[in-house]
Amino acid sequence: MLKISELKPYKGATKRPKVVGRGLGSGHGTYSGRGAKGQKARSGSSIPIGFEGGRMPLHRQIPKRRGFKSLNPKAEVLSLRVLDKKFNRGDTVNPKILVKKGLVKSTMSPIKILGEGELAKSLNFEKVTVSQTARTKIEQAGGKVT
Repeated sequence: MLKISELKPYKGATKRPKVVGRGLGSGHGTYSGRGAKGQKARSGSSIPIGFEGGRMPLHRQIPKRRGFKSLNPKAEVLSLRVLDKKFNRGDTVNPKILVKKGLVKSTMSPIKILGEGELAKSLNFEKVTVSQTARTKIEQAGGKVT
């Protein structure tokens, strides 16, 4: 029968704590894992990250580049005037079709439709953002925005 006093963890489940500076028999005696002499062997030593012994550090040697790339890219803008010329009545307008027609560069960037110009045809808009004025003009023409 199993007794509480006989319980022990599986072999390899626990690690012996590293006891430093307690004689040669401990395995961490003499220099206590610090190597021989030098700045890092002394107590209270702290060397800043990126410090290279006094020479010009690598992060200061490399030339700095201007500008930065935004994480939220600007939307590609289209007006209703352009869409009225390129699409027929009842067509759906989505990123894939806009790329095929050459109105937008890629499907990855967000697309926004602005209410510039007039829309005479009823078009169905999918997966694009639409300004408030564009939305009213689309709905007046009989189109839908989903």
